[in-house]
Amino acid sequence: MATQSLKTIESQIRKLQARAEALREKDRKPVIAAIVKQMKAHDISLAEIGEALGKRRAPRAASKAASGRGTKTVRKPVPPKYRDPETGATWSGRGRTPRWIVDAEQSGKDRSSFAI
Repeated sequence: MATQSLKTIESQIRKLQARAEALREKDRKPVIAAIVKQMKAHDISLAEIGEALGKRRAPRAASKAASGRGTKTVRKPVPPKYRDPETGATWSGRGRTPRWIVDAEQSGKDRSSFAI
C-alpha cells in the first residue's frame, strides 16, 4: 500500500463512497415503500406525519401565502445623527462606525462633536 500514489488512493475512496451511497439508497427504497404502503392503508397524510414529528406548520409555499409573511416591508431611511465637517459625510449612528469617526476618536475628539 505504501507504493500507491495519493491519486490512486483518492480514486479508490471515491469509488467506495459511491458504492456505499448506492447500498444506502438500495436499503432505503424498500423501507420507504413499506412506509408509503402503511400510510395508504391507514389513510395517513404527510401533514399528519409532519405534526407527529413536531412540525406544526404547512409546507413553505403555503405558509408564506397563508400568513402574509411572504411580502417584504420597505424600511424608511434613518436620518443622520453625525456629520463630518470636512467632507460632509453623514452617519446615522447605526451599523459599523465610519472611518472618519474612528480616526477622530483615536486622535482625542469626542463623537458628540460631530452630532447634527
